[in-house]
Amino acid sequence: MLKIALSAAKFAAVGLLGMAIDFFFTWLCKEKLKINKFIANAIGFSIAVVNNYILNRIWTFSSKNPQVFEQFLYFLGISSIGLALNSTFLYLFHQKLRLNFYFSKLIAIGIVFIWNFSANLLFTFNNGK
Repeated sequence: MLKIALSAAKFAAVGLLGMAIDFFFTWLCKEKLKINKFIANAIGFSIAVVNNYILNRIWTFSSKNPQVFEQFLYFLGISSIGLALNSTFLYLFHQKLRLNFYFSKLIAIGIVFIWNFSANLLFTFNNGK
């Protein structure tokens, strides 16, 4: 149980860095490049996914799996489901509940964290278990 808690804390730390990367690129695309806010959201999220995979593989889960590309595809698939959930929650909170766009994005990220950690622990970085 302690090992899972430590992994969750590391995953959260990587996620916080990923969130900063996500927010920066979302802001850059939406505010400065004037890209549609939902496309900007997908761009920020995607850049963060690559960063998060590398850091989680090396630091959080210390993966030695030689199938790096296959493992990344699992991570990308789980992250894509996370993106769909993130966008859905973002739409609901921002468009339907009229909450601030960035506050809505923060709430969505928090909810999707649970999905991302659980699915990656069980499927991406399970070390053949």
